[in-house]
Amino acid sequence: MPNLQIRQAIRDAMAEEMARDENVFLLGEEVGHYNGAYKASEGLLERFGAKRVIDTPIVETGFAGVGIGAAMCGLRPIVEFMTFNFSAVAFDQILNNASKIRHMTNGQFGVPIVFRGPNAAAHMLGSTHSQAFDPFYAHIPGLKVVAVATPYDAKGLLKSAIRDDNPVVFLESELMYSVRGEVPEEEYVIPIGKADIKRPGKDVTVLTWGQGVPTALEAAEMATRHDIDAEVIDLRTLRPLDNECILESVKKTNRCALIYHGWPYGGVGAELIARIQELAFDHLDAPVLRECYEDVPMPYAENLEHLVIPSAERGLAAILKVCYKA
Repeated sequence: MPNLQIRQAIRDAMAEEMARDENVFLLGEEVGHYNGAYKASEGLLERFGAKRVIDTPIVETGFAGVGIGAAMCGLRPIVEFMTFNFSAVAFDQILNNASKIRHMTNGQFGVPIVFRGPNAAAHMLGSTHSQAFDPFYAHIPGLKVVAVATPYDAKGLLKSAIRDDNPVVFLESELMYSVRGEVPEEEYVIPIGKADIKRPGKDVTVLTWGQGVPTALEAAEMATRHDIDAEVIDLRTLRPLDNECILESVKKTNRCALIYHGWPYGGVGAELIARIQELAFDHLDAPVLRECYEDVPMPYAENLEHLVIPSAERGLAAILKVCYKA
């Protein structure tokens, strides 16, 4: 079984789907001749040609709109944002066109499109380039939102996203493109909407996704020194959420902590807490706690950035507190 980086798994997913379906094509800044800003499209221009791997100008609202129009005409575009911070320029296209056209045309037009690229903080990029956009897009009916943290998940979920007849926002991480993991040689897909238990446990449920996954796993491992067996669930899909997996775990452990990249106010974490207290309140032995960004713009200075971004140590503190061991 090949050991691939996340960037390679993403490349392979796109290559396989482009070979399977001639309607699939890629467009975005530097995706062709430069092989992608993070080399996730390496070799695709040479293999599929300039009509299917399209370098665009630096105009996100323009090429997002081109992608949406192409999807309405029956093609299956993959739109790469160099970073989802730049998707803010295309927000009107995604919010008012991609997510709503099927509804507003009573199903006469579909929008089978994938918007993909790195999300959340990288390292010392400042406040305008370090934002987690998952709550913005998860808020919008008509979109599906996926966040990946392993090569296996990245490939299987991207293939599902490309085949989906709805617009999918596919969130990666700049800091995790080099993360390695085993990926099957045979074809496989992972259903959108299914969480994955990355670490089974019995004492506390830890919910996480995307860039928060390695931090949550490290915090769970540290918790074993305190005789706490934490179950770590990677949501993988933020819209739709896998309520069944989440609630089954919480009803088993009776405690829950969240570790994720994103602001606390009005985000995916807040939605998770609301659902857990509504649907599993009688099973809780402690309030649901979370470790996420501090509620401030991301600093540029490395020492200050470290204070804002979730750490395994602070994740452990949340786990200990929810287990009444702090």
